[in-house]
Amino acid sequence: MPRVTIARHILAANEEVAAEVRQRLAAAGVRCINLMSGPGAGKTTLLERSVARLRGRLAIGVIEGDIETSLDAERMEAAGAQVVQINTRGACHLEAHMVRDALEALDLQRLDLLFIENIGNLVCPAAWELGEDLRAVVVCTTEGDEKPAKYPQIFAAAQVLVINKLDLLPYVDYDPERVRAQALAVNPGLQIFTLSCRSGAGLDAWCDWLLSFAARPPAVPAQAAPVSQEEGAAS
Repeated sequence: MPRVTIARHILAANEEVAAEVRQRLAAAGVRCINLMSGPGAGKTTLLERSVARLRGRLAIGVIEGDIETSLDAERMEAAGAQVVQINTRGACHLEAHMVRDALEALDLQRLDLLFIENIGNLVCPAAWELGEDLRAVVVCTTEGDEKPAKYPQIFAAAQVLVINKLDLLPYVDYDPERVRAQALAVNPGLQIFTLSCRSGAGLDAWCDWLLSFAARPPAVPAQAAPVSQEEGAAS
């Protein structure tokens, strides 16, 4: 039977670049959150509201990942964030080299917190480190309450879960407690926020947490050892 040997982990090159990004952000004292969700869950509106509420208290930058257009980046700029747009032209997730290149357009010395708004996708982004300190997943009341059960990998890879669009609960068949239970079954350590960007409910707690998170000093990671052919081999 023919054998195919994978001599190096397929994501090893990406992880090396992610480590570079993390080192650079840590040296500048900037905390970084990789924000992930399916399309339409409200990532951009959450960022828009957060930037506006924290203006004058927290200097926020945003790397906007979209397949096409700069519409979301324009919204972030209007809210008061430093912004860089990445258009992937069809790719379903951001990769670390894209983030590394985007950092060249940001004044990191004038930032406290950097958000990377990933492509709307609950599958691919989970596998790709971008140099973030933390991953947050956004779900919403209009997309069904089975997402943690159906897409467990992205919830397992995250540290924070945001349940958004609570103002629509009277009009949809959605059980936030079911979502919470499913998510905690996948990842018992998840910190969970429930909020509505439209009504403002829950945004104070979210923004207070962002202030606390940004105030923590970044941990500078140790340089990863190279992957040997023996360690990375598979058949």
